[in-house]
Amino acid sequence: MPNAASGSHLTFMHDLQVLTTKIHATVRLDELLTEISPDVCCVFGCERFTIYIVSDDGRDLIAKVKTGLEGVRELRITINDRSLAGFAANHKQLLNISDVYNEGELKQYGPNLQFLHVVDQKTGFHSREMLVLPILNEADGILVGVLQLMNRTDKQAFGTDLCEGAQLLAKTLAVALKQRKTAANPFVPQHKYHQLIVSGILSPAAWQVALKESQKLQQDIEQVLQVGFSVTPEQIGASLAAFYGHSYEPFSNERVKPLELLKNIKREYALEQQWLPIDDVNDCVLILTTDPERLRLSHASQLFADKKLQIKITTRQEFIRTVDQFFGALADGSIDVLLGSMHEEDEAQSLSAEEVSAAQDNEVVKLVNQIISDAHRQGASDIHIEPYTGAAKTQIRFRRDGDLLHYREVPSAYRNPLVTRLKIMCDLDISERRKPQDGKIKMKKFVPTLDIELRVATIPTAGGMEDVVMRILAAGEPLPLEKLALSERNLARLKAVIAKPYGLFFVCGPTGSGKTTTLHSVLKYLNRPETKIWTAEDPVEITQKGLRQVQVNVKAGLTFATVMRSFLRADPDVIMVGEMRDLETTGMGVEASLTGHLVLSTLHTNSAPESIIRLLDMGMDPFNFSDALLGVLAQRLARRLCPKCREAYEPDANELEQMLNEYADELRHTPAWQADPNAEFSALRQEWQTNYVNQKGQYRLYRPVGCAECHNTGYKGRVGLHELMLGTDATKKLIQEHARVAALLSCALDEGMRTLKQDGIEKVMQGLTDMAQIRAVCIK
Repeated sequence: MPNAASGSHLTFMHDLQVLTTKIHATVRLDELLTEISPDVCCVFGCERFTIYIVSDDGRDLIAKVKTGLEGVRELRITINDRSLAGFAANHKQLLNISDVYNEGELKQYGPNLQFLHVVDQKTGFHSREMLVLPILNEADGILVGVLQLMNRTDKQAFGTDLCEGAQLLAKTLAVALKQRKTAANPFVPQHKYHQLIVSGILSPAAWQVALKESQKLQQDIEQVLQVGFSVTPEQIGASLAAFYGHSYEPFSNERVKPLELLKNIKREYALEQQWLPIDDVNDCVLILTTDPERLRLSHASQLFADKKLQIKITTRQEFIRTVDQFFGALADGSIDVLLGSMHEEDEAQSLSAEEVSAAQDNEVVKLVNQIISDAHRQGASDIHIEPYTGAAKTQIRFRRDGDLLHYREVPSAYRNPLVTRLKIMCDLDISERRKPQDGKIKMKKFVPTLDIELRVATIPTAGGMEDVVMRILAAGEPLPLEKLALSERNLARLKAVIAKPYGLFFVCGPTGSGKTTTLHSVLKYLNRPETKIWTAEDPVEITQKGLRQVQVNVKAGLTFATVMRSFLRADPDVIMVGEMRDLETTGMGVEASLTGHLVLSTLHTNSAPESIIRLLDMGMDPFNFSDALLGVLAQRLARRLCPKCREAYEPDANELEQMLNEYADELRHTPAWQADPNAEFSALRQEWQTNYVNQKGQYRLYRPVGCAECHNTGYKGRVGLHELMLGTDATKKLIQEHARVAALLSCALDEGMRTLKQDGIEKVMQGLTDMAQIRAVCIK
């Protein structure tokens, strides 16, 4: 083929026509982008030729470059003024440069125009002359790509004939590129967002407008679609999934950061390469990406050589949010960056003064702050720090909705500094490792934006280790009584009891069953300007305006009993005592209730009738105690079904019969059931039909499914189960007679009390939880 440098204008045009025919004869798009370069170089008398095509989002130029034995490599350039091709695309302007290293010549086109010297430095190729021009659709002027001719063989600038010929070549390429995309398999989307058009979310005209807007404003096409065309991330994700053939993964606030997977990945790398590992399931690493092609060109397979890779597609904005979630929680680093720099070392058996200082100044400080911040953000109630001997890593777990969940692992060399830092924060003895210690952390002192408090307990464990358990204390306003999930019957009876001016009322249950929350809800109901309320708590977890709250301090001699004694001299109307754990405190509570005060307190017992026996066993006088008693509320917390993913179903006859039998089991010892069990069971069945059968004559229950909102557990949050026993005349008579638990229970049931299990079954029928959770917390 004759060279344009030595031939006439007619010869050049003839050669260009032959080249045009060959381009139109090329079938495959990849072949068009990679195979015609030698022919173009021959016609235009240059050393190199490159075609860039615009990426689907309109932000980048992409070229397919042959690399010998390695095959084809993808070259990506951002559309901006920092490269010649980017400038030509950005301004849709032809550039004819005689010396790309001449900054003065570059400035003639634009003050910010630059040449990418780094390309020459990496390849060893020395660029000189360059002709660069945009490839535009003739019909609408939309940018399709850029063609670039480099280094004339005669070392002369590209002349007028060559510039005109290049413009004709650009028009030919615009048509060819459009034809190749259109001629592709009709069942395969033409571009990443084609599914939006196919599904009717966008019209073809709207897509063209969005694309022009993206190029004009130099904005991400996905952002333009969401803001200007009300396209949701889920719709964009579905289109990406259809294009790439991988499932869409939406952003999740509750995603746990995979520390081990991220230890060799930096934030900048993730943003540049647009992929990130998000989970490790059954030796399979889930990779989140916006473009699988970038993942295939990266070294991900080397990073996770012993695992399979499963690709998950997401949108650009959701990917950035995930990167921020993993790397951007701290202003000066993230937990993954901190832990990534912590190498395995030999365990330090003791801490010197310098090491204690380091625990205050180095990354451990940031690590502890981040652990607590993440626990609070994820709604955890407790944080468990669990060190192990030898080279084993320290385990960190969060208790959320009553269950412990794995959070992180910390290298063994940092277990002592981690525990020491926590001791320093709550002013404990850092040299004492053989005895348990208790303390309290006010996080606002260490992280001004985190206004929470933690109750800390350190416990010596085998091998000279120390476990640390931190309870995140409830903050904010107390819940109204109506928000405690009390049944209508229990709510009405509770309000009637606490409305009395004096007497003794207990809330009982195991640790973590919500007793303090319930008591503060009662106090909120009673809190009025004309009422004086004193509280003695250990610790003060919930604060209320109008309450005078006292923090018990046993070390300083300020016990519940001494505080109670002071309250009686401080003109109280209502007294709340955190716990009545001894005879002296309980006796003073009874005395206060008999002298005109309403006294509220808690007990660690299993049921309401058992609380009565527990107090009598302490040595309480049964007559004074019975006179003072208003009632006992026993409670538990069961896991609540996730309202977003729970699944409704119709229970079969066997399941309903079993639930009815469990509900009726504790009623069988009441006088009414013993007199006529069949009649009572029939009445109970009729009551269920009245209350729980829907308009179609069917029962409807719910079961857990699992979704991103509930971490695929099927449960989110907890619901209270309640057993309210009132201090009626019949109950008081039994107390005075030292009656057994069975007699007290029978009397309470006969007077309308529902046990914890019965209340739980009612909440199952209401769709709040399921029988598995009721049986787990209501052991009989």
